[in-house]
Amino acid sequence: MAIKPIGDKVVVQILEEEVAKVGSLYVPDTAKERPQRGKIIAVGEGRYEGKDLIPMRVKVGDKVLFGKYAGTELKYDDKDYLILSEHDILAVID
Repeated sequence: MAIKPIGDKVVVQILEEEVAKVGSLYVPDTAKERPQRGKIIAVGEGRYEGKDLIPMRVKVGDKVLFGKYAGTELKYDDKDYLILSEHDILAVID
């Protein structure tokens, strides 16, 4: 991965939700909500409190839930990514 986050930032690859279908109708892309799940593909070194480095609690490969409007969107090699702070991650999921 050529994107290397700094500090307490992570790079998350957005996991697309399944195609929504209501009855026999498909929900158009414009009506879909922003995905809130992703897979961590890069992790920063952590954050400093004074001179102490506090390591990250998440690792590469973790699947996570994040806030609907959290982070900064990024398109790299035709894939959608988010750069998030660790505190924007709500949960790690299986």
